[in-house]
Amino acid sequence: MAEDAQDTGRRRVLLAAPRGYCAGVDRAVIAVERALEQYGGPIYVRHEIVHNKYVVSTLEKKGAIFVEETAEVPEGEIVIFSAHGVSPEVRREAERGKLATVDATCPLVTKVHKEAVRFAKDDFDILLIGHEGHEEVIGTSGEAPDHITLVDGPDDVANVEVRDPERVVWLSQTTLSVDETMETVDALKRRFPALLSPPSDDICYATQNRQTAVKQVAAEADLVLVVGSKNSSNAVRMVEAALAAGAREAHLVDHADELVEAWLHGVTTVGLSSGASVPEVLVDGVLEWLVAHGFDEVEIVKPMEEHIRFSLPKELRRDLRAEAADKVRG
Repeated sequence: MAEDAQDTGRRRVLLAAPRGYCAGVDRAVIAVERALEQYGGPIYVRHEIVHNKYVVSTLEKKGAIFVEETAEVPEGEIVIFSAHGVSPEVRREAERGKLATVDATCPLVTKVHKEAVRFAKDDFDILLIGHEGHEEVIGTSGEAPDHITLVDGPDDVANVEVRDPERVVWLSQTTLSVDETMETVDALKRRFPALLSPPSDDICYATQNRQTAVKQVAAEADLVLVVGSKNSSNAVRMVEAALAAGAREAHLVDHADELVEAWLHGVTTVGLSSGASVPEVLVDGVLEWLVAHGFDEVEIVKPMEEHIRFSLPKELRRDLRAEAADKVRG
């Protein structure tokens, strides 16, 4: 279809859907905003609430203070745990510091944590597929450090050692490439035929949906643009998925100011999507830039619908209910 666009002189944008905020990110960002409204600033957040520079900067302007370690939060203050989750040791640190906590961990990450605890209790060796140093991997590993071995992609499988090859299970970081994860799983199964799979897929629905949509767009596009920050695992994987699906060129950009006009040379069809931590205003900015450069025909590519929503963290729900009750009594 890219050839058809070239033949007719059309210059178009294929806009992938779903894109942008997933339910876990939406919940986490709203949690910080509501906490600032409910308790007033400053509100401390351990690590970036989500991996997006614009979101973090916007929340900082509203009164959020982002810290790397729990020890940086003054005693007695409020700290919010990011969507990526934390280890039990971090929770203990917060207790020792007499900190009030709001847990904005994505429920899908919490599911993986619970799986790790359950399999460790049953004395399985847990092979956690993920990227070393990622906050989510650190948090999950902390749930059962004596039972978990990190497997960082298919090339790492040869290095894996287990106590009993008959009692092995795999879990994964939620934001990985679906294709690479299954490649890793296949390699693990060749080494450990008795390897168990988690009760349900660990890679989150939003990660899978965004990769599926960007692949469909990439199959027809000369150039694919993915809006997202470089430390966002799911956004980086989307660029990789676009290239694997046939895009001639694909780039990850934080916002329209990072776009390069030379990328458009010889291009008639641009695919556009965004990572799960990206607000739509940043996609709008890229669209405006493309329209200004002659790509004024926009087609929506929507292979599936998304309707998942998560409720606010229980600590916020409790305090908001108490405030509403006080107003009624007043």
